Amino acid sequence: MMSDEVIQLLRKAYSDEMETVMNYLTNSIILDGVRAQEVKEGLRQDATQEEIQHAQMIGERLKQLDARPPASGEFVARQDSLQPPEDPADVVSVIDGVIEAEDDAIQTYRSLIKAAEAADDPVTEDLAVEILADEEAHRTEFKSYRREYGDN
Repeated sequence: MMSDEVIQLLRKAYSDEMETVMNYLTNSIILDGVRAQEVKEGLRQDATQEEIQHAQMIGERLKQLDARPPASGEFVARQDSLQPPEDPADVVSVIDGVIEAEDDAIQTYRSLIKAAEAADDPVTEDLAVEILADEEAHRTEFKSYRREYGDN
C-alpha cells in the first residue's frame, strides 16, 4: 500500500500546479506596459506548457497509485500573493508572487522526494526530482526578472 503522505503531497502538488496555471495565465493577460512583455511571455509559456504538463504527470501518477487527482470541488486556493494586481503595470508584484509560488512548489517537491524515498517509491521520487528541476529553473528565471526591477 502506498504511503498516505505521498498521496497527500501528490494531491497538493496537483492542486498547486492547476492554481498556478490559472494565475500565470491570468497575469499574462492582464499585465500592461512595454517592460511587462518579457514577463508576460514567460508566464504564458510556463502556464500553457510546463505547469499543465506537471499537473498531467502528477495526475497520471496518482491514478497509477489507485488515487485520484483533486477536482474543482476539492480545490482550495492558496496563492494569495499571485493574485492579479489592481494596477496592470505592477509587474513587480506579479514577479514576487511567482517567486513565492515557486518557492512553495520547490518545498512541496522536496518533501515529496523525501516521502517517496521513505515509502520505497522510486517512480514518484524520480517524478518529483524531474519537476523540482523545472520549478527551480522557473524561480531562477523570475529572480532574474526581479533583479532588472531593482528595489522598485
